[in-house]
Amino acid sequence: MTIRMNPIGIMVDSLRLGVRDGLKKAKELGADGVQIYAVSGEMDPANLSPGARKELKDYIASLGLEISALCGDLGGHGFQDATVNAEKIEKSKRILDLAVELGTKVVTTHIGVVPEQTNDPIYETMHQACEELGVYAKSLDAYFAIETGPEPAAHLKSFLDSLSTNGVSVNFDPANMVMVTGDDPVQGIITLKDYIVHTHVKDGIRLRQVDPREVYGSLGYKPMSHEQIAESATSGANYRELALGEGHVDFPRYFQTLRDIGYKGYLTIEREVGEQPEKDIASAIAFIRKYQS
Repeated sequence: MTIRMNPIGIMVDSLRLGVRDGLKKAKELGADGVQIYAVSGEMDPANLSPGARKELKDYIASLGLEISALCGDLGGHGFQDATVNAEKIEKSKRILDLAVELGTKVVTTHIGVVPEQTNDPIYETMHQACEELGVYAKSLDAYFAIETGPEPAAHLKSFLDSLSTNGVSVNFDPANMVMVTGDDPVQGIITLKDYIVHTHVKDGIRLRQVDPREVYGSLGYKPMSHEQIAESATSGANYRELALGEGHVDFPRYFQTLRDIGYKGYLTIEREVGEQPEKDIASAIAFIRKYQS
């Protein structure tokens, strides 16, 4: 089985080398592009002057790379808390601005677990935030892309369908679906096909049924830190992130279905566990290329 030559990306932060060294290593490993966190530190939009943005864009281009997406995940409860959303929305807009300046149209994030009931006040709060961000992203010809995992694909689609634009779309992560909701990623692609603008290539298994709010946090639940989520993925009782091909993502069908819907975007490798990220990512690139012609 073959798929079209989708470009391969690497989440720079997965290499654990810092931005510049991570960019160089991504090139050495044979990636076409990179995804970079742009929330804090040197990549915080507030810390990047116009000159620094141009220099970074030129440096990435000099390596023969492009940015597949920025990651704008602000953590906490996503956009569930109306008391902090104004600040979070403003920062998200600045990350979208930075993305466009650096040459990508995609910012990925987690927005929090979308409540099942549309009359839930948290649902309405999240809807208002995503409506504003979707309209802003659309004005830039860009996308604010929700990562799959916290809710089943059908419920996420109904939430997206209720927004006035597709400025809020989807970063499709098959492992999150397998590990947390038990959803079928292949059917998820079909369900969300009109919204998929970026993908992660990641694998894992679900060890037991778990309330997604325990994993991702929610108002009334204590949110897990990024470190706690990574620890859970390594040794927790709920799920495990594994090397590509060792988990329950059916990659032959997954890649075939992406081809069937006409997806031509990035297959970006995210590796959140393990002691040898460079080796794991190199193996992941080889794994993906087995399905490409």
